[in-house]
Amino acid sequence: MPAQTRYHQATMNILLLGAGMQGKAVLHDLIEYSHLDNITAADANLDMLKAHVKQRGWEDKVSCIHVDGSSPDSLDRAMQRDVDIVIDLQPKWFAVNAARAALKRGVNFINASYPGPEFKQLDAQIRAKGLTFLPEFGLDPGLDLVMLGDGARSLDVIEEIHSYGSGIPEWSAANNPIHYKVSWSFEGALDAYRRNSRMIRDGKLVEIDGMTIFSPEHVTIEEIEGVGKLESYPNGDAAEYAGILGVDPKSLKAAGRYTLRWPGHAAFWKALVDLHLLDREPVMVEGAPVNRIKFLSQVMGPHLQYAPGERDIAIVRVDLIGQKDGQRKRLRYEIVDYLDLATGLSAMSRTVGFTIGIGALWLADGTLKGPGIISPLNDVPFAPLARELNKRGVRITREETILS
Repeated sequence: MPAQTRYHQATMNILLLGAGMQGKAVLHDLIEYSHLDNITAADANLDMLKAHVKQRGWEDKVSCIHVDGSSPDSLDRAMQRDVDIVIDLQPKWFAVNAARAALKRGVNFINASYPGPEFKQLDAQIRAKGLTFLPEFGLDPGLDLVMLGDGARSLDVIEEIHSYGSGIPEWSAANNPIHYKVSWSFEGALDAYRRNSRMIRDGKLVEIDGMTIFSPEHVTIEEIEGVGKLESYPNGDAAEYAGILGVDPKSLKAAGRYTLRWPGHAAFWKALVDLHLLDREPVMVEGAPVNRIKFLSQVMGPHLQYAPGERDIAIVRVDLIGQKDGQRKRLRYEIVDYLDLATGLSAMSRTVGFTIGIGALWLADGTLKGPGIISPLNDVPFAPLARELNKRGVRITREETILS
């Protein structure tokens, strides 16, 4: 039976926490492709949510409620409704609160955030209740990890792993001094601009402090067909994922996770980092503590918005080099997606929202199951996911190249 028909026949109640850009794409996906009639959307800005649902003509399919992601009581009230699956697309700092509330209510859970230590510590309780939680299932992290897992399983020996992710304006829309616009949370992007990185170089673990990720020695150029040359800088823990995959450290010569931006981005942000404008410690201004990242987000963010008709680009590239049956190969997976002018959904919204919508439905029908915390690396099948995304106009390419 086709998956879409199965979803239509199932009685399923989904709670969406967070109806921002990505949350709106989830609603579009669930209504357009799964035909669910029992969706509750919750957001801190209830008026905005209701206006969006009314504008789309979804009042008979979507119930709108208020939620405060910082309040366990508010989250618990949201989940007292008849809920089977919780989709969490709130800011990442609310993820643990939402996961604990879902655990308390005994419902499966999915989000697009990296699982921090507090989240991971819930695994034993999740298992004990027979539940399945799927974190980091968006674009990056998310689709990149599914590609990486598939590539790793396709090789006998892995020598190199390189993963690139990006959300940028197309060049015609990159019309500001830093050639960048906000396609998700600018505050989250700024926070990631100080994130430490761990890589493998020449077979050795290299730790790069967040203060130096934009330094020239760490910035390289990657060319994306149809887009152009982009800067690549380290941003993430490649060593952790290599360990989860069980890659033999003796064979792994290089591994890295990187962010892509238009040229000049790294030099600009290196100057701001060197001037301590991204330090996490508050600075005292006339006796009041000021969070530097929140300040920059509030000051710069309004001037980095997309104008009507401007398109963003979501990019993920995963390269693996290794051996299969004694033959040396490179496997390359790639997504290059653009804002859909017909629906108004940005590329970032589509690639995150559609992915997490598919994942929620798969949790509901048992395609994905634990118990416990599962990972896109090892627990999500690549080919079925690629097919589902292709139905939605998001195309993943996979190329094999024989190396000499």
